[in-house]
Amino acid sequence: MGLSCHWLSDPLAGMWLCTLLPVLFGCPSGSALSGARAWLLPRQSPHFDRPGDVIVGGSFSIFRFSNGTLSNFTAPPAGLQTSSVSMWGYRVAQSFVFAIEEINRSTHLLPNLTLGFSIRNSGDSAHGALYETMGFLTGQEEPIPNYTCQHGSPQAALVGDTRSSLSVSMARLLGLYKFPQVSYSSSLPSLSDKIQFPSFIRTLTSDLTSSHAVTQLIIHFQWSWVIILAHDDDFGQQASSLASQVLTPAGVCIEFYLYVPSHQSLGKIEETVRKMQKCTARVVLVFLSNYNFQLILYGLLAVPVSGQVWVSKDTLHMALALTIPGISQVLQGTFGLLYHSSRAIGFPEFLAHLRPSQTPEDMFIKKFWEFTFDCMWPYQNITVTEGVQFCTGNESLKNKPHPFPELLHVLRKVHFKTPDGSEIMFDANGDLVTKFDIFQGQKTPDGVFHLVCVGLIDPQASSGNKMMVQKKMLKYQMKHAQVPTSVCSESCLPGFSQVPRLGAPHCCFDCSPCPEGQFADQRDMKRCLLCPKEQYSSHTRDHCLPRTEIFLAFEEPLGFILALVALLLAGLAVLVLGVFLKHRDTPVVRANNRTLSYFLLISLSLCALCALLFLGRPTVTTCLLRQTTFAVVFTVAVSSVLAKTLTVVLAFKVTRPRSRIQICLSPGTSTLVVLIASLIQVVLCGVWLATFPPFPDKDMLSEPQHIVIQCHDGSGATFFCVLGYLGFLAGGTFSVAFLARDLPDVFNETKFLTFSMLLFCSVWTAFLPLYYSARGKSTVAVEIFSILASTAGLLGGIFIPKCCIILLKPEKNTSSWLRQGHHV
Repeated sequence: MGLSCHWLSDPLAGMWLCTLLPVLFGCPSGSALSGARAWLLPRQSPHFDRPGDVIVGGSFSIFRFSNGTLSNFTAPPAGLQTSSVSMWGYRVAQSFVFAIEEINRSTHLLPNLTLGFSIRNSGDSAHGALYETMGFLTGQEEPIPNYTCQHGSPQAALVGDTRSSLSVSMARLLGLYKFPQVSYSSSLPSLSDKIQFPSFIRTLTSDLTSSHAVTQLIIHFQWSWVIILAHDDDFGQQASSLASQVLTPAGVCIEFYLYVPSHQSLGKIEETVRKMQKCTARVVLVFLSNYNFQLILYGLLAVPVSGQVWVSKDTLHMALALTIPGISQVLQGTFGLLYHSSRAIGFPEFLAHLRPSQTPEDMFIKKFWEFTFDCMWPYQNITVTEGVQFCTGNESLKNKPHPFPELLHVLRKVHFKTPDGSEIMFDANGDLVTKFDIFQGQKTPDGVFHLVCVGLIDPQASSGNKMMVQKKMLKYQMKHAQVPTSVCSESCLPGFSQVPRLGAPHCCFDCSPCPEGQFADQRDMKRCLLCPKEQYSSHTRDHCLPRTEIFLAFEEPLGFILALVALLLAGLAVLVLGVFLKHRDTPVVRANNRTLSYFLLISLSLCALCALLFLGRPTVTTCLLRQTTFAVVFTVAVSSVLAKTLTVVLAFKVTRPRSRIQICLSPGTSTLVVLIASLIQVVLCGVWLATFPPFPDKDMLSEPQHIVIQCHDGSGATFFCVLGYLGFLAGGTFSVAFLARDLPDVFNETKFLTFSMLLFCSVWTAFLPLYYSARGKSTVAVEIFSILASTAGLLGGIFIPKCCIILLKPEKNTSSWLRQGHHV
């Protein structure tokens, strides 16, 4: 017969297998295997073989087996009996056949090599999957571990199975021999462990990878307040933990972690529904089975919950949820992922032309045909009953649904492209590197949902472990459709910053407007930003505007009025001086030292004019001259008043001729007083200019919207010394004038001097608090006003009464009128 019988090459694997099989199959080892075959699976289990240069096995859940009755261990148990046909499982098997034929027809995939296959039925049972796996490895109907008896073509790999529990059992067995296994549906995360499952790869990602991908939806749609609903098993714990690790650094807060037992527990379901009723988050991230998924939705229908959005890694969840009657009362929308699979070009036509007569070696097709078309094959020993439809074999699968992916790529553990251009490759864990389509359940006004593909997640489109959502949003067919929101606090608009609520998660906050000088140009800013010094914050605090430079200019109304007043006062002082010079020999002018009167009038004119130095844009020159000129000319004026006052006081102290006091009444003495007092102020100003003189400066703080160009005083101590000396001189002058105000003499002008100094001291006493409380260019205006007011006080208090006599009452300005005892 040409049979070659030999043991599998790895003795260590054989030793492990002899130990493992009694546990897997539930039977004794060694010779007992032969006598126990009947209770493992029926003798002559069906399979579909096709020869080739290399054989690829396939394990599919085509016929499901019933569990039967439990063994009483007094006799071998009966074999497992088929109970139903899996329409999906057989179509997957046919897609496997289609893929093999496509590869064999291709001139570039495997040239000069023909693939064969052996399709076997696992029966959706771990026992069946292990039995068929061992049968494929050994080539025997009654497999003996570590012993193969076959002829012909070598075996390349085994494709299967559907459920993870079946694939795990197969992978543990195949891993002992390092025999390749490719699964098309098992997504258990532990299968990525190459230590436990060294020969296992799959054409889909693990549950954890898809769970990681679904978290990117949460981040992409900016849902910051979510609920995680998961099973309390290993997968649920791992998936929720992974979601938390990804979402928390992205600023997403988890309101509640709700765990549901993986086994049926209606009491726990009701408790979960009650908790969800109290939740404020609208988005629910789901890691549940289909069964519990639907149970919770049915529970929510009975409570006042609405507007929720459920997000799952499985679009099948979404499809099942959207079929629940009245579910639109609970759900506003859904989002799910579906593997971005390539299109099986030619496969629908392949199925449409499938006929039992074309593949007589297919031991599954007749049973599948009966279940699909609800007919029966005519057998000689079957009695025909009324109403029974016989199968002809000409029925067509053309209009039958086939919801399953392309399986071409399961046969090649390489990086290649399918006929439609999709790239196929595996990662280091043997998991398929794939993309995910994003499906949204969009609700119409009638409460009907439609699943629409709205985007794509590509795990390879980012660096590191972070996935990137590629925005591929489609225009919705319905104008009302929109992405819902789920936040603990409403978004803070530009111009506001987030203020965390005490004791609440960081996603819960209040919005506080930005203070003056700060801005927030984006939504949900953690803090307001400072505007640059040259800018100020807008009224809405959402951007900064350039600040304009200001100063007290001649052109503006206030500056123009102050300049005009200064010129009028200066002109008035000069006019009074002209009057005094013209009437210099009259008694009124000659009284109280006319030379001092000339000095005083000239200094008052300069006092008025020095106010002009404070107007206009400050420069280095004007800053140097402003305060120093003001201090010196006012010192000359005040010292002149002091000299005039002392002259009156000393005049009434003369009791005998040629006394020392009479010497002090000479004109030179009065001039000396003015010079000495003024010289002291000049020295102070010189020290000020030599050490730390005034300079142009920009005031950024006084006016938020403007930059005030001003003169900085430089040395504050020296400036206060200058002002202090002037204040001391003014206070002394006022005191002397006040004490001499009642001296009886027609030449006595101390009352006018007292009144003028009272005005002067009052103005400068009020100046200090106003000067330091004013801001911006108002500071300059206050000082100019004080200069002009005090100048006007001295000019008006001392000289206006005398000018009235000189110009309006000349009869009083005669020696005869004064000798009659009249006062001036």
